[in-house]
This record gives sequence, C-alpha cells and structure tokens, in this order.
Amino acid sequence: MSTLSEYRLLSVLAEEMNMRKAAERLFVSQPALSQRLQNIEKEWGVQLFIRSQKGLTLTPAGELVISFVNQVLAMEEKVKESINALNKEVYGTLKIAVASIVGQNWLPKVLKKYIERYPNVKISLITGWSSEILKALYADEVHVGIIRGNPDWKGIKIHLFEDHLYLVDKEITSPEQVLVTERPFIQFKSDSNYYQEIQEWWHRKFQIPPKRTVVVDQIETCKQMAFNGIGYAILPEITLQGGEQDIFKLPLVDEQGNPLKRDTWLLGYESAFKLKQVQAFSDLVKEHITEEEKNRPIQDE
Repeated sequence: MSTLSEYRLLSVLAEEMNMRKAAERLFVSQPALSQRLQNIEKEWGVQLFIRSQKGLTLTPAGELVISFVNQVLAMEEKVKESINALNKEVYGTLKIAVASIVGQNWLPKVLKKYIERYPNVKISLITGWSSEILKALYADEVHVGIIRGNPDWKGIKIHLFEDHLYLVDKEITSPEQVLVTERPFIQFKSDSNYYQEIQEWWHRKFQIPPKRTVVVDQIETCKQMAFNGIGYAILPEITLQGGEQDIFKLPLVDEQGNPLKRDTWLLGYESAFKLKQVQAFSDLVKEHITEEEKNRPIQDE
C-alpha cells in the first residue's frame, strides 16, 4: 500500500506534469524521483504517466489513481484540522478564496493582523471572480469566501462592508459631460452583476450608449488608465483609497437619489466555522471592521 508521502508525490507530479519542476518542489533529484515513480507504478501494476520530451501525460489509469490520491490527501487535511481543533492553540491551514478587488485593496491589512496574532496558522489564498469563489466554496475547496454583490447563500453569511460607486476622471466634473467628451469610457470585465448595474444606471441616466469604450481585463488597469487621463471610468470606493489627487470623483445615484453601492460578504459553511483558525479569522475580521468604522472620516452628504 502506498504511503501518504507517495500520494503527495503523485499529486505534485499531476500538478506540474514535468519531472524537473516536480523534483524541485519535492526537493529531490530527478533520477530519485523517476525511480520512486517507477516503484509506485510497479506497486499499482500499471503505468500512470507517459514520459516525453514535452513533459508528462496521465494515462487513463493514472487519472483514476490521481483522483483517488487527491481524495485521500483532502481527507488527511480534514483529519488534521479536526485534531488541531482539539487543541487550545490555533493551528492548521486557513483556506480563503477572495474576489480579486478585495484581495488587492482590503484583505492584506486583515491578513497582516491575523498572521501576527496566529503565527502557527498557514494561509492558503486564491483570488478570482465572485462566481469562481462560490464554486470553490460549493466544492469544499476553501473554508471561507469573500465575494462582491448579494449572493444567495444558505450557510453563514457576514456582511463586511459596502462601498459607493464613482465616476472617476481627470477632466469631467459632472456626469452629463460624458455625452460630449471624445475621451473613452474605460470598463473592466466582470462576471458579477456589477457590469449590469453600471449598464442600467447609464441607460437610465443617458438613454444612449457611450461614444467610445475601451474594455480591459483588470480593474487595476482600468483605474490606472483613468488616473493617467486616458479616459473616464466607474470605480468602486474600495479602489479609491489614495493616489487619486487631481481626480474628480462623482458619486453615482439611483432614480431616488440614493447612492449606488457594492456589498462585500464573508461566506462559509457552519462546519468550517467550527475550526479554530476559521473562527479566529471571522472574529478578527469583525474586529477590523469595527476599527474601520471608528476611524472612518465623516463625509458631507
């Protein structure tokens, strides 16, 4: 029967599909890794990988074995977490999936506090679109997810913060000026309802599409292009926390005059919050939000 260390070896090989890269990750030589793989394949009685100059390719039998191996390793991680939960100290791995915009602009301050307070906890962090975060939660690949919008979630759902939306530009001082400017409307791709909200606001406000548009793949690119005077953009408040000198920020409002906002939520299953490292993260997040509210400057209406 293969050992857990051999399972981890197979998992790394399947991730890298390259003997050299896998050997570097496993801190072994390529010949030693090749020999261990041959022994494992002999034990299974079947070839798991096809070797070529381009790298490795899984055989059909290899795909079955790797699926089994990953299930065992995932179960091992859960058992370790349960054992750590029995201890008073906070150990284990905290697995977070976070919307990219939050991971870039809000989460670093929280994680800095968390790492300083709980040095024995390892952090596993992935970023992406909110739909990808939800998929990771549903697949039980992470403990908690931080997403934008208003998700339909049946587990634990903690509201983190809301931020207003602004039309941002170096020249435009009123929204109506977008109808006459020749400079482009810079937009960023999003899979959430953010894009739809902006489209609906625009058509309610102007009834005609913008004259020119530029679409970029990242919100940070969109922001930098607006800050450098290439065009105007609609950005959430979370991205406007410094560096926007000489920039006009015009708040977006709905038909009733209420500001358009984006919500950010912390999501997870109740079982995950029973883990000490997850509960500690939740408590620290709430503490951080309270501090932010106390230190938030009062803005004129």
